[in-house]
Formats: sequence, structure tokens, C-alpha cells
Amino acid sequence: MKALKANVLYDGESIEREVYVGFNERIEYVGKEKPDADIIGEGVVTPAFIDGHSHIGMVRSGEPSAEEESNEHMDPVLPMLRAIDSVYMDDAAFRESVENGILYSTVLPGSGNILGGMGQLIRNFSTNVKDAYVKDIGIKVAFGYNPRSTVEWKGDRPYTRMGSLAILRERLIKAKKIKAILQNGKKTIDEIDPGDEIFLDILDRKYKLMAHTHKVDDAYVLMDIARAFGIRVILNHGMDISDGKVLKDLSTQGIPLIYGPMDSLPYKVELKHESWRNAKTVMDSGIKFGMMSDHPVILQRNIFLTMRHFLRFGMSKEEAISHLTSRTAEIIEAENIGRVKKGYNASIVLWNKDPFDLEAHPVTVIGEGNTVFSE
Repeated sequence: MKALKANVLYDGESIEREVYVGFNERIEYVGKEKPDADIIGEGVVTPAFIDGHSHIGMVRSGEPSAEEESNEHMDPVLPMLRAIDSVYMDDAAFRESVENGILYSTVLPGSGNILGGMGQLIRNFSTNVKDAYVKDIGIKVAFGYNPRSTVEWKGDRPYTRMGSLAILRERLIKAKKIKAILQNGKKTIDEIDPGDEIFLDILDRKYKLMAHTHKVDDAYVLMDIARAFGIRVILNHGMDISDGKVLKDLSTQGIPLIYGPMDSLPYKVELKHESWRNAKTVMDSGIKFGMMSDHPVILQRNIFLTMRHFLRFGMSKEEAISHLTSRTAEIIEAENIGRVKKGYNASIVLWNKDPFDLEAHPVTVIGEGNTVFSE
């Protein structure tokens, strides 16, 4: 067993001081007593960070924009797409993320389609997609401006938000009818189109919808669809929301938030109320939330820096860490990551000093028991 001496441990929920963290592939020990282990470093320890929404490996560093693969143009509804099929693990951004302590990414199709396909949780420190894959996270859908901005792409493209939502509702209603036909024994599952099967899985709550939504009115439409069809959703973004009431209403309905990207340019009208000050609205609402980079909208390596806005409004350091670790893991239903706790994967970061210090940086990064970066 190896171990780290944590002068300060942000464990993903709380803070401890002067403890040891012993690990193999998983964390075996957290405590005050020095374990029988090889102590490989001393400093401030955190869990590895988790990006709740990104396009890393799909929109790649140093490659022409024409070669990016975040959106498929052939149809507005593409349930069979899998984001990981367009990921290249040799994207230089993965190395930079690992060096900055971000070891897991939720990688999603883009938001140009009404329904863009399945997103996956991947390991940033793997060298190929087979080893990188952790689990499917949910189906990407898009509300608001983005899907109606792609009328020049192939397929029946909507010009309005009501057109976009009509297409989505039509497919969900169709799936309800197919489900009734299957339950009545009039057809078997083998007779159903594979794309419609994905919609059946959404209705059966097997998959969540990762819903690109910025504005208050689109958030209420999302809530209405979730109620009408009994489906699970996670609101992704919410950057235009400056009214805490909608966030409280989302929370009451059990809809969590993957928030961000902060510190990016509000480059379209549906972001005209975007502000770093909205962080206080999110905090005060009590909604369950994790963080995203939306890489490359902001570089994933900088996701931690966005937490300074929450600290300005009084959030504790340990809570800020939790929104990049345990709370994001809980929202995306990723097991055994996001905590420095016995039984969890040994994905941990050793910092030279408190990570909230401007001079702080990781000196050792452990990915599931192996050193994946060392300065």
C-alpha cells in the first residue's frame, strides 16, 4: 500500500487536518495514525475533479475547426449517436486536464440537434476510448436557441423553439404509444426501430436527459415535459438564470443542475442575463448542483478557477470542492469517485499548498491507484 500525508484533506464533503490516505487501486485507509505504507508525498489532498459536461476529445486542441466532431448534421433527432465514438484520446487537452487534477469528463454531443445522442463518463488519463470508458450518463437534448440555429443542416430543422419542442414531444408521444402496443402484446421489442427503443428507455427512466437549457422560460418547459412524460432530467447550463425562483422550482421537482461554463463570453441573446453574480442566485436557491467547463468553451483545466465566484459570496472551501467532486458524481450517478473515503477509487490529487492559493498546483496526481502525473 502507498500513502499520502494530508496536512489538509478536502475529502469531497468536509475538511480534515493531519491525516494519512492509504491506497492501492482503491482507498484503503483514511486516519490520523500513520499506516504501514510507503509515504509518497505530503501536502494538501483533494479528490480528483469531475467535469459534469464537456466536449473534450471531440473538439480537439490544435486541430482545424472543420475537423471537430461535437455535432452530427444529418438529422435533428439522433438517438443512436454515442459521443465517445468521436473522442480521440490523444487530444492534448487531456494531458493538461490531468496535470490540473481533472481526471473524469462527462463528454456529450453538442447542442445543435434537438436530441443529439448518448453522453459518457470517461477517464482523462487513459490512452484509448476502451480504457477511458466508465459508463453512459444520459441522452443530450437541447432547448432554446441552439437547435433552431441549424436550419442549414440536413433533415427537418426547426426555425422556432415551438418547432423544436414539437419534434421532441412527437417522438416521446410516439414512444408512449409503442410502449402500449408492446404491453398489449401486439408487437415484440424485436419489431421496434432501435432509435425508438432509446425513447422507450427514456420513458422507463433508464436514461436521463442532459438538457441544454439557459433561459428561465425554457427551464419551465423542461419541467413541464419531465412531468408530462415522467422522465428524469438534469438541467445543463442555466447561465441566463438570475431569478432564484426557477431554481427552487427545479429543486422541488427533483431536477439538479450541472452549472456553467462560467468565465465565458455571453455570445448570444439567450445569455443576455449571464453574469458571474448569478453564482449567488444558484447558491441561495439550494438546488443540488455540480460544475461544468463545456470544454472548449472554457478550457477544462480552468474549471477549478470558476469556484472563486462562489467563495466571494461566502461558500466554504470544502463546499466549493464538493461541487467539483462528490456532488457532480452524485448527480451523474457515478459510483466510487469524487470522495477521499475508504472504498472509493484512489483518484486523488496532492497539491503543493491549498488549491485556493494562486500559487497552488498539483505535484502528484493519482488515477485509480496509479501515478498519472508527477512534477
